[in-house]
Amino acid sequence: MDFTRRETLAMGAGAALVTVLPFQANAAVDDLINAFTGGAATGDAGVELTAPEIAENGNTVPIAVAAEGASAIMVLAAGNPTPPVATFNFGPLAASQSASTRIRLAGTQDIIAVAKLADGSFARTSKTVKVTIGGCGG
Repeated sequence: MDFTRRETLAMGAGAALVTVLPFQANAAVDDLINAFTGGAATGDAGVELTAPEIAENGNTVPIAVAAEGASAIMVLAAGNPTPPVATFNFGPLAASQSASTRIRLAGTQDIIAVAKLADGSFARTSKTVKVTIGGCGG
């Protein structure tokens, strides 16, 4: 099998793109989390994220977040071209610190929720949502 110079360069560029893009997306998510937390460490308990395990349509994926005593909750979709989904802010008179919405996902990826709790600490959780194409898996 012989490849032309053009075909070889195209294959190399494609491999480089596949290698670099996930790293850049993760770096962007980490930068957003650090900006939200001010670089503080995040705990694993205190925030609840509800999302389907499998979404048949990536255009409307229902999610819900809750964190007792939170003043703000940030939601990120790590695999989207623009990871920030929403930031929910709660005042001192809020009846509950929870929110729900529908989001758009570019494909199978992690959804991350980071909450700023009343005591100034931060909690983080994530869930993987598998987006199927026409309900056929993907």
